[in-house]
Amino acid sequence: MNFKSFSFADSILSALEKMGYESLTPVQKMAIPHVRRGHDVLASAQTGTGKTAAFALPIIQKLLDSNANGESIRAVILAPTRELVDQIDHNIKQFTAFNNLKSVAIFGGVEHDKQINRVNKGCDILVATPGRLIEHLRKGNFALNNACHVVLDEADRMLDMGFRSDIETILEQCDKNKQTLLFSATYPSAVKQFATKALKNPKIVQVSRDNETASTITHVAYPVSNDRKLELLSELICRKGWKQVLVFVNMKEDVQLIVDELTQYGVTVGVMHGDKSQGNRRRALREFKEGKTTILVGTEVAARGLDIAGLPRVINFDLPYLAEDYVHRIGRTGRAGQKGFAISLVSREEEHVLAQIEDLIQDKVKRIYYPGFEVSNRDGLIKKIGKKTSLQKRIRSNRATQYGAEAKMQNRQKIRKAFKK
Repeated sequence: MNFKSFSFADSILSALEKMGYESLTPVQKMAIPHVRRGHDVLASAQTGTGKTAAFALPIIQKLLDSNANGESIRAVILAPTRELVDQIDHNIKQFTAFNNLKSVAIFGGVEHDKQINRVNKGCDILVATPGRLIEHLRKGNFALNNACHVVLDEADRMLDMGFRSDIETILEQCDKNKQTLLFSATYPSAVKQFATKALKNPKIVQVSRDNETASTITHVAYPVSNDRKLELLSELICRKGWKQVLVFVNMKEDVQLIVDELTQYGVTVGVMHGDKSQGNRRRALREFKEGKTTILVGTEVAARGLDIAGLPRVINFDLPYLAEDYVHRIGRTGRAGQKGFAISLVSREEEHVLAQIEDLIQDKVKRIYYPGFEVSNRDGLIKKIGKKTSLQKRIRSNRATQYGAEAKMQNRQKIRKAFKK
């Protein structure tokens, strides 16, 4: 089976050929027929499985069949982050390169007037974050009464972020007979409860079991004390010569500390977190993709919507607060059948989270004890969960006294030489 099997318009097939699309992914095989027939869809599929094409292509075909002309918004796609909105909009522009359909991306960090002008110039498909779209709706800038197709992408994340009431308001303002498609990488009870109200007799598309990660990903954990995480990160990246690595931390305050540490070894580092402007975040991602920076460090905001071809490694400097977020973070690697590594630096205080992650993904994470960074045994490891301190306090605690300034400098020189080889 290929894309021609669904009788897509020549303009769509030409776009897919230009993009190098050939065979269908499982989620595309299962979802496209239901969307083409007009059914609501509840889809559970891990990231990197081609779900954007699974909902976008049949919607584009339906808009072509209805002679959409950009005079009103006919389809709305909601996603939780700017990066994901931008990525979806980019994909849709590629899919519609050979027809007259127009898409517009709406998210925070851009002036309202500029977004209004873009929509007024013609918009068939609106891709937006719930928060920014609700701002426009409250001001009466847009009308969604002709929107007959609605997609909720990364629905679990949007609900986690507190967008439920905004999404419900947006759905109420769309066409009463709309088709609603809900896509989610994880399928917690909150998503199930929301789906029963938002969808009408949906067709269920489940490519893999709930919360399953890609089989192409190897899961590894390095046990290490909190105060030595930064040193171990430098050792792994520099001594092993790892290139193109996405590093996650929980707090944006810690991002710069990692940047300062790695740059001492001549490593080029990009940054993504909520305090960075959209322009800065786009530039950081672009430079990372182009290889101008070796490492990209970010908070949870970077977990959604980043499409980085062939990303070999994701490192969790901190394990996420919620086990479900682990699935989204490491979903940036091992995409489209390629191999990837999910690497976590795990302190004693995080062992309980790692146990929850293993239970969630139904897989055992391999422990690797890096020489010189071994963690001594402690009774009641999982039960003892102390209050999380900042990375800065962890580093200050005993690092200087443990190694001394001279030894530390010698170690940095060795790592710098190893990285340059």
